[in-house]
Amino acid sequence: MSLFITLFVTSFIVALSGAVMPGPLLTITISESPRRGMMTGPLLIVGHGVLELALVLALLMGLAPVLKMKPVFIVIALAGSAVLLWMGVGMLKSLPTMVLTTAGDNAEGKNLILSGILMSLANPYWSIWWATIGLGYILHSMDAGIMGVVAFFSGHILGDLFWYAAVSTAVWKGRKLLSDRSYRILIGTCALFLIAFSFLFAFSGVRKLIS
Repeated sequence: MSLFITLFVTSFIVALSGAVMPGPLLTITISESPRRGMMTGPLLIVGHGVLELALVLALLMGLAPVLKMKPVFIVIALAGSAVLLWMGVGMLKSLPTMVLTTAGDNAEGKNLILSGILMSLANPYWSIWWATIGLGYILHSMDAGIMGVVAFFSGHILGDLFWYAAVSTAVWKGRKLLSDRSYRILIGTCALFLIAFSFLFAFSGVRKLIS
């Protein structure tokens, strides 16, 4: 039992330390929470978690060497860069018509799960992390059997969920302090972050291509 607890707690801490770092998923959480409410982060993590569960199963079946291949990294980096650039530019173009509205649109909320999947896929470092650090954690967890892997994955997902739920709640609760102008500034800042990430990923892919 102590081994399962250790796997759960350490996985939670590692996931939390990674979740607090800026990235595409965090950017979308901050930009969408004022309009979609406190469930923005949790819904994004549902999509993120579904994708991660699929990846964990794939890694257990031997996918790790494929993710480490140079051509695969290049494709992931450049494709992710294109998606982030498209989203960032789209957000900037929509700024003049953006207004701060209340949450509660169920149709919009359903798309957050898909956004969680797409934002994870758009981040090339997500797949590389799982092919290296994540795989190492899985192999270590397998020493405790299938329940060890379950303890690891549960801690990992709950670490992400804890942070993104906290971010969504903080942004949603503070929406009354935001004017439409402040909201546009927030969205514009998030868009610039996405564009910056897109150039970073493109640079990584091109550097790997010419190396």
